[in-house]
Amino acid sequence: MLKRRIEPIIQDDLRRKMVLLAGPRQCGKTSLSLEFLNLFSGHYYTWDSAADRKTLINEKLNSESKLWIFDELHKYRRWRNWLKGVFDQNRSKHSILVTGSARLDLYSRGGDSLQGRYFFHRLHPFTLSEVLGEKFLSDHDWLKNIGMSSSHSGQSDLDGLFKLGGFPEPFSSASERLSDRWRLRYGTQLVREEVKSLEAVQDLDRIELLFDRLAQTVGSTLSINNLREDLEVSHVTVQNWIRILERLYGVFRVPPFGPVKIKAVKKETKLYFWDWARVEDPGARFENLVAVHLLRFAHWLEDVEGKKCELRYFRTTVGHEVDFIFLIKGVPVFAVEVELSDRPLDTNLKYLLERIKIPMAFQISKNGTNDFLSPPFGGCRVRVMPAEKFLRSLP
Repeated sequence: MLKRRIEPIIQDDLRRKMVLLAGPRQCGKTSLSLEFLNLFSGHYYTWDSAADRKTLINEKLNSESKLWIFDELHKYRRWRNWLKGVFDQNRSKHSILVTGSARLDLYSRGGDSLQGRYFFHRLHPFTLSEVLGEKFLSDHDWLKNIGMSSSHSGQSDLDGLFKLGGFPEPFSSASERLSDRWRLRYGTQLVREEVKSLEAVQDLDRIELLFDRLAQTVGSTLSINNLREDLEVSHVTVQNWIRILERLYGVFRVPPFGPVKIKAVKKETKLYFWDWARVEDPGARFENLVAVHLLRFAHWLEDVEGKKCELRYFRTTVGHEVDFIFLIKGVPVFAVEVELSDRPLDTNLKYLLERIKIPMAFQISKNGTNDFLSPPFGGCRVRVMPAEKFLRSLP
Protein backbone atom coordinates (compact mmCIF):
# COMPACT_ATOMS: atom_id res chain seq x y z
CA MET A 1 0.00 0.00 0.00
CA LEU A 2 1.24 3.48 -0.86
CA LYS A 3 2.45 5.47 2.12
CA ARG A 4 0.56 8.70 2.66
CA ARG A 5 2.70 11.82 2.93
CA ILE A 6 0.60 13.22 5.77
CA GLU A 7 1.24 10.21 8.07
CA PRO A 8 4.38 11.47 9.89
CA ILE A 9 2.83 14.94 10.27
CA ILE A 10 -0.26 13.50 11.99
CA GLN A 11 1.91 11.21 14.12
CA ASP A 12 3.82 14.23 15.38
CA ASP A 13 0.66 16.33 15.90
CA LEU A 14 -0.98 13.59 17.97
CA ARG A 15 1.68 14.11 20.62
CA ARG A 16 0.63 17.75 20.97
CA LYS A 17 -3.14 17.97 20.50
CA MET A 18 -6.15 16.08 19.25
CA VAL A 19 -6.22 15.58 15.45
CA LEU A 20 -9.31 15.87 13.23
CA LEU A 21 -8.81 14.13 9.88
CA ALA A 22 -11.45 14.75 7.21
CA GLY A 23 -11.77 13.93 3.53
CA PRO A 24 -13.90 12.16 0.93
CA ARG A 25 -15.33 8.76 1.79
CA GLN A 26 -13.09 5.87 0.69
CA CYS A 27 -10.01 8.06 0.22
CA GLY A 28 -8.04 6.08 2.81
CA LYS A 29 -8.82 7.76 6.15
CA THR A 30 -9.63 4.53 7.97
CA SER A 31 -6.62 2.70 6.51
CA LEU A 32 -4.35 5.57 7.51
CA SER A 33 -5.79 5.81 11.02
CA LEU A 34 -5.31 2.09 11.58
CA GLU A 35 -1.60 2.54 10.84
CA PHE A 36 -1.42 4.47 14.11
CA LEU A 37 -2.95 1.68 16.22
CA ASN A 38 0.28 -0.30 16.51
CA LEU A 39 2.41 2.81 16.84
CA PHE A 40 0.38 4.13 19.78
CA SER A 41 -1.16 0.92 21.14
CA GLY A 42 -4.57 2.31 20.25
CA HIS A 43 -8.25 1.36 20.07
CA TYR A 44 -10.60 2.04 17.16
CA TYR A 45 -14.26 3.06 17.55
CA THR A 46 -16.71 3.84 14.76
CA TRP A 47 -20.09 5.52 15.11
CA ASP A 48 -21.39 3.22 12.36
CA SER A 49 -21.17 0.27 14.79
CA ALA A 50 -24.10 -0.11 17.21
CA ALA A 51 -21.82 -1.62 19.87
CA ASP A 52 -19.29 1.20 19.52
CA ARG A 53 -22.04 3.83 19.64
CA LYS A 54 -23.16 2.50 23.00
CA THR A 55 -19.58 2.47 24.28
CA LEU A 56 -18.99 6.04 23.13
CA ILE A 57 -22.20 7.47 24.56
CA ASN A 58 -21.52 5.83 27.91
CA GLU A 59 -17.84 6.82 27.71
CA LYS A 60 -16.71 3.27 28.52
CA LEU A 61 -13.46 3.71 26.62
CA ASN A 62 -10.46 1.40 26.81
CA SER A 63 -8.31 2.90 29.56
CA GLU A 64 -5.23 0.87 28.53
CA SER A 65 -5.05 2.41 25.05
CA LYS A 66 -2.70 5.32 24.48
CA LEU A 67 -4.64 6.35 21.35
CA TRP A 68 -8.38 6.49 20.79
CA ILE A 69 -9.59 6.67 17.20
CA PHE A 70 -13.17 7.89 16.68
CA ASP A 71 -14.44 7.32 13.14
CA GLU A 72 -17.55 9.07 11.74
CA LEU A 73 -18.19 10.67 15.13
CA HIS A 74 -19.67 13.76 13.44
CA LYS A 75 -22.86 11.72 12.87
CA TYR A 76 -23.52 12.09 16.61
CA ARG A 77 -25.46 15.31 17.08
CA ARG A 78 -23.61 16.29 20.27
CA TRP A 79 -20.21 15.14 19.06
CA ARG A 80 -18.27 18.36 19.69
CA ASN A 81 -19.35 18.84 23.31
CA TRP A 82 -18.90 15.11 23.93
CA LEU A 83 -15.41 15.20 22.44
CA LYS A 84 -14.47 18.32 24.39
CA GLY A 85 -15.33 16.58 27.65
CA VAL A 86 -13.47 13.39 26.74
CA PHE A 87 -10.39 15.31 25.64
CA ASP A 88 -10.26 17.63 28.65
CA GLN A 89 -10.55 14.72 31.06
CA ASN A 90 -8.02 12.44 29.32
CA ARG A 91 -5.55 14.63 27.42
CA SER A 92 -2.62 13.75 29.68
CA LYS A 93 -3.06 9.99 29.20
CA HIS A 94 -4.59 9.47 25.76
CA SER A 95 -4.08 10.83 22.25
CA ILE A 96 -7.22 11.24 20.15
CA LEU A 97 -7.69 10.98 16.38
CA VAL A 98 -11.11 11.78 14.91
CA THR A 99 -11.85 10.86 11.28
CA GLY A 100 -14.86 11.58 9.10
CA SER A 101 -16.06 11.74 5.51
CA ALA A 102 -17.65 15.14 6.00
CA ARG A 103 -16.20 18.57 6.62
CA LEU A 104 -15.60 18.33 10.35
CA ASP A 105 -14.69 22.01 10.41
CA LEU A 106 -18.21 22.95 9.26
CA TYR A 107 -20.36 20.42 11.09
CA SER A 108 -20.08 22.37 14.32
CA ARG A 109 -23.75 21.94 15.29
CA GLY A 110 -23.79 24.95 17.60
CA GLY A 111 -20.31 26.49 17.68
CA ASP A 112 -16.70 25.42 17.85
CA SER A 113 -16.38 24.26 21.45
CA LEU A 114 -13.11 22.52 20.51
CA GLN A 115 -11.24 25.74 19.75
CA GLY A 116 -7.53 25.43 20.58
CA ARG A 117 -7.73 21.71 21.26
CA TYR A 118 -7.01 20.20 17.84
CA PHE A 119 -5.05 20.21 14.61
CA PHE A 120 -7.12 19.84 11.45
CA HIS A 121 -5.96 17.84 8.41
CA ARG A 122 -7.56 16.94 5.11
CA LEU A 123 -6.75 13.68 3.34
CA HIS A 124 -6.91 13.80 -0.44
CA PRO A 125 -6.94 11.14 -3.14
CA PHE A 126 -3.49 10.01 -4.27
CA THR A 127 -1.42 12.70 -5.95
CA LEU A 128 1.25 12.02 -8.56
CA SER A 129 4.08 12.78 -6.14
CA GLU A 130 2.64 10.33 -3.59
CA VAL A 131 2.40 7.62 -6.24
CA LEU A 132 6.00 8.28 -7.31
CA GLY A 133 7.26 8.55 -3.73
CA GLU A 134 8.68 12.04 -4.32
CA LYS A 135 9.83 14.16 -1.41
CA PHE A 136 8.28 17.58 -0.93
CA LEU A 137 10.19 20.37 0.77
CA SER A 138 7.93 23.35 1.39
CA ASP A 139 10.75 25.87 1.74
CA HIS A 140 10.93 29.38 0.31
CA ASP A 141 12.45 28.15 -2.96
CA TRP A 142 9.81 25.59 -3.88
CA LEU A 143 8.75 27.63 -6.94
CA LYS A 144 12.31 27.45 -8.28
CA ASN A 145 12.42 23.72 -7.61
CA ILE A 146 9.34 22.86 -9.67
CA GLY A 147 10.33 20.49 -12.42
CA MET A 148 13.73 19.80 -10.84
CA SER A 149 12.87 16.40 -9.30
CA SER A 150 14.30 13.03 -10.37
CA SER A 151 14.88 12.35 -14.04
CA HIS A 152 12.84 9.15 -14.40
CA SER A 153 9.49 9.73 -16.07
CA GLY A 154 6.22 9.51 -14.19
CA GLN A 155 4.11 9.76 -17.35
CA SER A 156 2.69 6.24 -17.07
CA ASP A 157 1.63 6.92 -13.47
CA LEU A 158 0.01 10.19 -14.53
CA ASP A 159 -1.85 8.31 -17.26
CA GLY A 160 -3.03 5.80 -14.66
CA LEU A 161 -4.30 8.54 -12.36
CA PHE A 162 -6.02 10.23 -15.29
CA LYS A 163 -7.86 7.05 -16.31
CA LEU A 164 -8.63 5.54 -12.91
CA GLY A 165 -8.80 8.50 -10.53
CA GLY A 166 -6.82 8.96 -7.33
CA PHE A 167 -9.02 7.08 -4.86
CA PRO A 168 -7.18 4.04 -3.48
CA GLU A 169 -9.56 1.26 -4.58
CA PRO A 170 -10.01 2.17 -8.26
CA PHE A 171 -6.39 3.28 -8.68
CA SER A 172 -4.98 0.15 -7.04
CA SER A 173 -7.21 -2.06 -9.21
CA ALA A 174 -5.28 -0.94 -12.32
CA SER A 175 -8.46 -1.79 -14.23
CA GLU A 176 -10.76 0.66 -16.00
CA ARG A 177 -13.60 -1.87 -15.74
CA LEU A 178 -13.24 -2.23 -11.96
CA SER A 179 -12.74 1.52 -11.64
CA ASP A 180 -15.99 2.19 -13.51
CA ARG A 181 -17.86 -0.31 -11.31
CA TRP A 182 -16.54 1.39 -8.17
CA ARG A 183 -17.47 4.83 -9.51
CA LEU A 184 -21.02 3.74 -10.34
CA ARG A 185 -21.58 2.76 -6.70
CA TYR A 186 -19.77 5.72 -5.22
CA GLY A 187 -22.19 8.45 -6.27
CA THR A 188 -25.19 6.47 -5.09
CA GLN A 189 -23.56 5.72 -1.73
CA LEU A 190 -22.56 9.34 -1.24
CA VAL A 191 -26.14 10.52 -1.66
CA ARG A 192 -28.07 7.60 -0.20
CA GLU A 193 -25.87 7.10 2.85
CA GLU A 194 -23.88 10.27 3.62
CA VAL A 195 -26.45 12.90 2.64
CA LYS A 196 -29.28 10.96 4.23
CA SER A 197 -27.41 10.55 7.54
CA LEU A 198 -26.28 14.17 7.88
CA GLU A 199 -28.69 16.48 6.10
CA ALA A 200 -32.40 17.23 6.49
CA VAL A 201 -33.30 16.67 2.83
CA GLN A 202 -35.71 14.20 1.28
CA ASP A 203 -35.37 14.52 -2.51
CA LEU A 204 -32.40 12.16 -2.77
CA ASP A 205 -33.28 11.14 -6.33
CA ARG A 206 -32.79 14.63 -7.70
CA ILE A 207 -29.65 15.22 -5.61
CA GLU A 208 -28.22 12.11 -7.23
CA LEU A 209 -29.25 13.44 -10.65
CA LEU A 210 -27.55 16.73 -9.79
CA PHE A 211 -24.34 14.94 -8.79
CA ASP A 212 -24.26 13.20 -12.19
CA ARG A 213 -25.22 16.36 -14.09
CA LEU A 214 -22.46 18.42 -12.46
CA ALA A 215 -19.80 16.34 -14.21
CA GLN A 216 -20.86 17.99 -17.47
CA THR A 217 -20.19 21.48 -16.08
CA VAL A 218 -16.49 20.95 -15.25
CA GLY A 219 -14.28 23.30 -17.23
CA SER A 220 -16.95 25.97 -17.58
CA THR A 221 -18.36 28.56 -15.22
CA LEU A 222 -21.16 27.07 -13.17
CA SER A 223 -24.68 28.08 -14.21
CA ILE A 224 -27.09 27.51 -11.34
CA ASN A 225 -29.93 28.67 -13.56
CA ASN A 226 -29.31 25.93 -16.15
CA LEU A 227 -29.21 23.31 -13.41
CA ARG A 228 -32.39 24.71 -11.88
CA GLU A 229 -34.20 24.35 -15.19
CA ASP A 230 -32.90 20.82 -15.77
CA LEU A 231 -33.95 19.62 -12.31
CA GLU A 232 -37.14 21.72 -12.11
CA VAL A 233 -36.34 23.10 -8.68
CA SER A 234 -35.60 26.57 -7.33
CA HIS A 235 -32.30 28.42 -7.57
CA VAL A 236 -31.98 28.34 -3.77
CA THR A 237 -32.54 24.57 -3.71
CA VAL A 238 -29.77 23.89 -6.24
CA GLN A 239 -27.39 26.14 -4.29
CA ASN A 240 -28.21 24.31 -1.08
CA TRP A 241 -27.69 20.88 -2.66
CA ILE A 242 -24.33 21.88 -4.07
CA ARG A 243 -23.26 23.15 -0.63
CA ILE A 244 -24.25 19.77 0.81
CA LEU A 245 -22.11 17.98 -1.78
CA GLU A 246 -19.24 20.31 -0.91
CA ARG A 247 -19.57 19.57 2.81
CA LEU A 248 -19.40 15.86 2.02
CA TYR A 249 -16.30 16.23 -0.15
CA GLY A 250 -18.09 15.28 -3.34
CA VAL A 251 -17.30 18.51 -5.18
CA PHE A 252 -15.51 21.81 -4.57
CA ARG A 253 -15.81 25.24 -6.13
CA VAL A 254 -13.12 27.65 -7.28
CA PRO A 255 -14.03 31.37 -7.11
CA PRO A 256 -12.82 34.00 -9.58
CA PHE A 257 -9.77 36.19 -9.14
CA GLY A 258 -10.98 39.72 -9.87
CA PRO A 259 -8.55 42.61 -9.44
CA VAL A 260 -10.24 46.00 -9.39
CA LYS A 261 -8.26 47.39 -12.33
CA ILE A 262 -9.38 44.60 -14.66
CA LYS A 263 -12.95 43.97 -15.76
CA ALA A 264 -12.92 40.45 -14.42
CA VAL A 265 -15.73 38.10 -13.52
CA LYS A 266 -16.50 38.62 -9.83
CA LYS A 267 -19.20 36.07 -8.92
CA GLU A 268 -19.35 33.02 -11.20
CA THR A 269 -17.52 30.01 -9.77
CA LYS A 270 -16.12 26.89 -11.41
CA LEU A 271 -16.86 23.46 -9.98
CA TYR A 272 -14.68 20.36 -9.80
CA PHE A 273 -14.96 16.82 -8.43
CA TRP A 274 -12.70 15.25 -5.84
CA ASP A 275 -12.92 12.18 -8.10
CA TRP A 276 -11.82 13.68 -11.43
CA ALA A 277 -12.42 10.41 -13.31
CA ARG A 278 -16.17 11.08 -13.12
CA VAL A 279 -15.65 13.68 -15.84
CA GLU A 280 -15.94 12.22 -19.35
CA ASP A 281 -14.48 15.00 -21.50
CA PRO A 282 -10.66 14.49 -21.60
CA GLY A 283 -9.78 18.19 -21.45
CA ALA A 284 -12.17 18.90 -18.60
CA ARG A 285 -11.04 15.76 -16.75
CA PHE A 286 -7.40 16.78 -16.91
CA GLU A 287 -8.22 20.30 -15.76
CA ASN A 288 -10.07 18.69 -12.84
CA LEU A 289 -7.07 16.48 -12.02
CA VAL A 290 -4.82 19.55 -11.89
CA ALA A 291 -7.41 21.40 -9.76
CA VAL A 292 -7.34 18.60 -7.16
CA HIS A 293 -3.53 18.62 -7.09
CA LEU A 294 -3.48 22.39 -6.58
CA LEU A 295 -6.17 22.17 -3.89
CA ARG A 296 -4.05 19.53 -2.19
CA PHE A 297 -1.13 21.97 -2.25
CA ALA A 298 -3.30 24.72 -0.74
CA HIS A 299 -4.57 22.40 2.01
CA TRP A 300 -1.03 21.17 2.74
CA LEU A 301 0.26 24.72 3.20
CA GLU A 302 -2.73 25.53 5.43
CA ASP A 303 -2.87 22.36 7.53
CA VAL A 304 0.89 21.76 7.87
CA GLU A 305 2.54 25.16 7.42
CA GLY A 306 -0.23 27.43 8.72
CA LYS A 307 -0.33 29.58 5.57
CA LYS A 308 -3.68 30.87 4.32
CA CYS A 309 -4.06 29.82 0.68
CA GLU A 310 -6.68 30.23 -2.03
CA LEU A 311 -7.20 28.57 -5.38
CA ARG A 312 -8.93 30.80 -7.95
CA TYR A 313 -9.39 31.20 -11.67
CA PHE A 314 -9.21 34.30 -13.88
CA ARG A 315 -11.77 35.36 -16.45
CA THR A 316 -12.59 38.77 -17.88
CA THR A 317 -16.02 39.91 -19.01
CA VAL A 318 -14.80 39.71 -22.62
CA GLY A 319 -13.55 36.13 -22.36
CA HIS A 320 -9.84 36.17 -21.41
CA GLU A 321 -9.41 33.18 -19.11
CA VAL A 322 -6.59 31.49 -17.18
CA ASP A 323 -7.38 28.19 -15.49
CA PHE A 324 -5.85 28.73 -12.04
CA ILE A 325 -4.34 31.45 -9.85
CA PHE A 326 -2.69 30.31 -6.60
CA LEU A 327 -2.71 32.85 -3.75
CA ILE A 328 -0.92 32.86 -0.41
CA LYS A 329 -2.16 35.38 2.17
CA GLY A 330 -4.24 37.02 -0.54
CA VAL A 331 -1.28 37.60 -2.88
CA PRO A 332 -1.10 35.78 -6.25
CA VAL A 333 2.01 33.58 -6.29
CA PHE A 334 1.68 31.68 -9.57
CA ALA A 335 -0.74 31.04 -12.41
CA VAL A 336 -1.38 27.78 -14.28
CA GLU A 337 -2.85 27.18 -17.72
CA VAL A 338 -3.74 23.55 -18.50
CA GLU A 339 -3.55 21.86 -21.92
CA LEU A 340 -3.83 18.29 -23.16
CA SER A 341 -0.96 18.61 -25.65
CA ASP A 342 1.75 21.04 -26.74
CA ARG A 343 0.37 24.40 -27.87
CA PRO A 344 1.77 27.86 -28.49
CA LEU A 345 2.08 30.07 -25.45
CA ASP A 346 -1.46 30.97 -24.39
CA THR A 347 -2.37 34.58 -25.17
CA ASN A 348 -4.61 34.73 -22.10
CA LEU A 349 -1.57 34.15 -19.87
CA LYS A 350 0.17 37.01 -21.62
CA TYR A 351 -2.88 39.22 -21.08
CA LEU A 352 -2.96 38.41 -17.36
CA LEU A 353 0.77 38.79 -16.72
CA GLU A 354 0.98 42.14 -18.51
CA ARG A 355 -1.65 43.52 -16.11
CA ILE A 356 -1.12 41.71 -12.81
CA LYS A 357 2.18 41.19 -11.02
CA ILE A 358 2.60 37.44 -10.51
CA PRO A 359 6.05 35.97 -9.78
CA MET A 360 5.67 32.82 -11.89
CA ALA A 361 3.33 31.19 -14.38
CA PHE A 362 3.12 27.73 -15.90
CA GLN A 363 1.59 26.32 -19.04
CA ILE A 364 1.44 22.56 -18.57
CA SER A 365 0.30 19.83 -20.92
CA LYS A 366 -0.64 16.24 -20.22
CA ASN A 367 0.89 14.70 -23.33
CA GLY A 368 3.30 17.44 -24.43
CA THR A 369 7.10 17.41 -24.30
CA ASN A 370 7.94 21.12 -24.69
CA ASP A 371 9.97 22.48 -21.78
CA PHE A 372 11.22 26.07 -21.94
CA LEU A 373 10.98 29.53 -20.37
CA SER A 374 9.18 32.26 -22.29
CA PRO A 375 10.39 35.84 -22.68
CA PRO A 376 9.23 38.00 -19.73
CA PHE A 377 5.73 39.49 -19.62
CA GLY A 378 5.36 42.22 -17.04
CA GLY A 379 8.48 40.91 -15.33
CA CYS A 380 7.18 37.30 -15.19
CA ARG A 381 8.36 34.40 -17.33
CA VAL A 382 6.12 31.46 -18.23
CA ARG A 383 7.49 27.95 -17.79
CA VAL A 384 6.04 25.79 -20.55
CA MET A 385 6.49 22.20 -19.42
CA PRO A 386 5.04 18.67 -19.28
CA ALA A 387 2.36 18.36 -16.59
CA GLU A 388 4.13 15.32 -15.17
CA LYS A 389 7.12 17.47 -14.16
CA PHE A 390 4.92 20.14 -12.62
CA LEU A 391 2.55 17.87 -10.68
CA ARG A 392 5.24 15.65 -9.21
CA SER A 393 6.77 18.77 -7.61
CA LEU A 394 3.62 19.34 -5.51
CA PRO A 395 2.84 17.50 -2.24
